[in-house]
Amino acid sequence: MDLPVTPPVSPMLAKLARELPTGDLLYEPKWDGFRCLIFRDGDELHLQSRSGKPLDRYFPEMADPLRERLPHRVVVDGELVVPAGDGLDFDALSNRIHPADSRVELLAEQTPARFVAFDLLAHEDQDLMRTPFAERRAHLESLLADVVPPVHLTPATDDPRVAADWFTRFEGAGLDGVIAKPANAAYAPGKRTLIKVKQQRTADVVVAGFRTHKDGEGVGSLLLGLWDDHDELINVGVASSFSAARRRELVDELAPYRVGDDEVVDHPWLSGDGTDRTPRGAHRWSGSRDTSWQLLKLGLVAEVAYEQMQGDRFRHSARFVRWRPDREVGSCRFDQLEVPPPAELKDLFNVKG
Repeated sequence: MDLPVTPPVSPMLAKLARELPTGDLLYEPKWDGFRCLIFRDGDELHLQSRSGKPLDRYFPEMADPLRERLPHRVVVDGELVVPAGDGLDFDALSNRIHPADSRVELLAEQTPARFVAFDLLAHEDQDLMRTPFAERRAHLESLLADVVPPVHLTPATDDPRVAADWFTRFEGAGLDGVIAKPANAAYAPGKRTLIKVKQQRTADVVVAGFRTHKDGEGVGSLLLGLWDDHDELINVGVASSFSAARRRELVDELAPYRVGDDEVVDHPWLSGDGTDRTPRGAHRWSGSRDTSWQLLKLGLVAEVAYEQMQGDRFRHSARFVRWRPDREVGSCRFDQLEVPPPAELKDLFNVKG
């Protein structure tokens, strides 16, 4: 490729804030997908992941649309997403990373991706990485003014009131916050010069099991459940990232709820013969990692902080806040979770008509 900016390029990153900042900033929705830098030089096309690895083989359906809709010589930063229903489906996107070519081709048809552009690093012979972001954004808008799906230009605003509205309204469509970008900033590869404001809420959950830490010392994670409308205890994820001292403390705190070797208990995550001991089972991301877990008698309720739901699961590991001895296990239900109204995809993707 004969471009002024060539791969690999470490994308700009963001640091976390709990409140929406103000100032000389441009705001964008925070897309919950795969970061992707597109390098195009004529017919040559390269899709680079955040880690610098190629993504081309996993998203073959994007090749022709990107050649048709992007300028002939350009480097664009953005996100690959998979729309589904009223929002985005991160699980479907994750499933696209598969070693079998036949599976990749099938999923490309069943769950096609889209590319959302939000920054411009180069155009023709111009290296734009030192150009202020507001100018890069204006240049990108001019290049993608009439772009059509599956390539999109992310919405952007300099009005914090609009950004605050996005923060609330877009969450229902699978986005997980807002990004604030200094209008006069250059593109700084690998630097956390952007600001992300992410959703964070708390929920009271049943602690129904635990996993030992990988080093064999203490509790590595707590397995969390919520009751659904059919009175089934659904495994919604884990709370993890405890300090070494806290992992040891949890051993004593869980001890009264441990199941003895000779005890027989009625637990909603045990099958009829008592052998099903892994909620959701091992998955391909776990590799050879031990995913076995230990049963706890129902009785413990914890308050945990979470950012976003993906279906009936916490999108990321939850953070333990405190025990809730004042809450009954039966009160930990899905209906406590705030469910914001979804935004329409045509608005989210800036599609006309």
